[in-house]
Amino acid sequence: MPGFSFDNFQRNNFLAQSGYPAPKATSTGTTIVGCRFDGGVVIAADTRATGGDIVADKNCEKLHRISPTIWCAGAGTAADCEMVTQLMSSTLELHALSTGRKPRVVTLLTLLKQHLFKYQGHIGAYLIVAGVDPTGPRLFSIHAHGSTDVGYYLTLGSGSMAAMAVLESKWQEKLTKQEAMELCAEAIEAGIWNDLGSGSNVDMCVMEVDKPAVLHRNYRTPNVRVEKEQSYKFAKGTTAVLAEKVKPIVNVVPFDIFEETTIIKDDDKMEVDG
Repeated sequence: MPGFSFDNFQRNNFLAQSGYPAPKATSTGTTIVGCRFDGGVVIAADTRATGGDIVADKNCEKLHRISPTIWCAGAGTAADCEMVTQLMSSTLELHALSTGRKPRVVTLLTLLKQHLFKYQGHIGAYLIVAGVDPTGPRLFSIHAHGSTDVGYYLTLGSGSMAAMAVLESKWQEKLTKQEAMELCAEAIEAGIWNDLGSGSNVDMCVMEVDKPAVLHRNYRTPNVRVEKEQSYKFAKGTTAVLAEKVKPIVNVVPFDIFEETTIIKDDDKMEVDG
């Protein structure tokens, strides 16, 4: 059957009745931001993927293409963000072909909130939706339960408090494209430096009116690994040997070594495997 399977709910109840603690959800971390400027909109994200206290990927991509002029930044469960945005991309394309009009950002927002609300937060996708359409630049955010916000600048994820501090203090009306890009990059770096779930590089996507979206992969790389100050390879004999004992191996069943050669004939070709 399509859809989600909740068989693990019965498993967790059985574990609880047997005296075992139920498995806990793995916490995730991300910093994503979006900012409108005069003539377009910018979204940005860090590139660290985590599973609890483990860094699973140092350079993952959290910006998802929906259409040539509409993109999403995703926080939460990586697989949920990936699959939901792919589903919305195909659905929005079919809608545009059916109506004969260019896709609009608010249409994507409606499709997303209806889909996420249906699953009551079990799809862990927290998205910043941005793009340009015939109505102009648009910027929205949507939570896993289906609630949405609209604004000139938005941020989500575990590093959103640090990012919002930068946005609140430095955002101003009628920003230029370059100013908006630098503001978003600085907000993401605030999340990278102040949130353990965020890290590595800064990805960015710029969408302008009457222009295709431009993805800037690794727009900033503040965590480039540098050479170590000294070598940690120690010469043989550095560690003292306090005692040495050699024990012979006895009662070992003897064995022989055989070499097998197979000749395969295929028309005029001959291969020999040894």
